[in-house]
This record gives sequence, C-alpha cells and structure tokens, in this order.
Amino acid sequence: MLLHELAHARTGDKGNIVTISLIAYRSEDFKLLEEKVTAERVAAHFESLIDAPVERYSLPQLRALNFVLHRPFSSSVTRSLALDAHGKCLGFALLGLEL
Repeated sequence: MLLHELAHARTGDKGNIVTISLIAYRSEDFKLLEEKVTAERVAAHFESLIDAPVERYSLPQLRALNFVLHRPFSSSVTRSLALDAHGKCLGFALLGLEL
C-alpha cells in the first residue's frame, strides 16, 4: 500500500527548510501513519536531498504529522538552479512511500 492511499500532503518552504504536513483522510488511519511514517523513515526517503536530521511533530487532533527537512543552503529555493526545488515536489514524493 502506498502512503497516498491513506493521506494527502501540504508543503511549505523558506530558504533551505521544507515542511511537509501529512494528513490522514480518515481518523482511524492516523495511528498507522504515526507508527509507519517515522522521522527516520522520511530521512531515509529523502537522504540525497537533506543534510540534517528530520524533525517530526504529531498533531493527533488534526490527524496530521508535520515533518521539517533541512536541505543544503545550495539547494534552497531562492538559490537553486534546479527546475523545481519547491516543497510541493517533496510532498508528492513522500506520498509514494511504500507502507
């Protein structure tokens, strides 16, 4: 099962910091997300893009997990020559995580 079957994502980015909020569609799926989508697992998923540990915040009232990723300053949105370095792409990439 892929993560996008249980949740959707909202993202934001400023400089080299990207936040990804993962929101369960159904309340009963939130516990599974908490169990399976750890900071370590997200860090491994994005290991080639980040240069610091991933921080995870749990918001059970919203059925959401919020992840904070730190990219190298050379990969920040305002400094990158990449076609699309925005967090939107990373949120979509996270939804492809195999559970």
